[in-house]
Amino acid sequence: MRDASIVAAFDFDGTISTTDSLRVFVRRTVGTPRFVLGALLASPWLIGAALHLIDRGTAKAHFLRAALGARPQTQLDAEAKRFVADGLPALVRPEMLARVRQHRAMGHRVVLVSASPSLYLRPWAASVGFDAVLSTELAFDANGRFAGEFAKPNCWGPEKVRRLEAWWDNAPPRVLFAYGDSRGDKEMAERADHAWIRGQGKLMPLMDDDTPPGVA
Repeated sequence: MRDASIVAAFDFDGTISTTDSLRVFVRRTVGTPRFVLGALLASPWLIGAALHLIDRGTAKAHFLRAALGARPQTQLDAEAKRFVADGLPALVRPEMLARVRQHRAMGHRVVLVSASPSLYLRPWAASVGFDAVLSTELAFDANGRFAGEFAKPNCWGPEKVRRLEAWWDNAPPRVLFAYGDSRGDKEMAERADHAWIRGQGKLMPLMDDDTPPGVA
């Protein structure tokens, strides 16, 4: 029986995937020369973000603006569809996909919470059974072209918790699992009853009765 009171929230890049999927997607979409040029043009913002002088989302938007330009949404959607079909599956860790399926088999709701764009994450997540995708959304102008910015804040750090809480609204889960790999997942892990961060131990076992630690 489905137990909607238990939610499992998964980060994508580095957690489910073996690498940064956005870099792979952009390089496949624009080619290596344009990818490198985009990184060079956006380097002041990328360096600023690395030094914690500016927001990560601002730096990411500048890089995407430089690399993708004002590409039509229809073109990006087509590239995303190809990426989901013949690029993204090779980046997915089998053991994490198995964990997603294990949660689903136990009737838990599973949600993907990622700073990478919904452009390709949403169709991929639907194909493997996620209930929802909370991720960075690209903004498009009135002509349907990439506007060089995001429609919502970059889904990283505290924004992940804000998105989760908005998603479940007035019906928070009885138990929240969180899976991550980096600083960007810290707040989500702290909000969870059971949290796993890659590199900090083995995956926790799943039980039929997933009550929070310390609760009888």
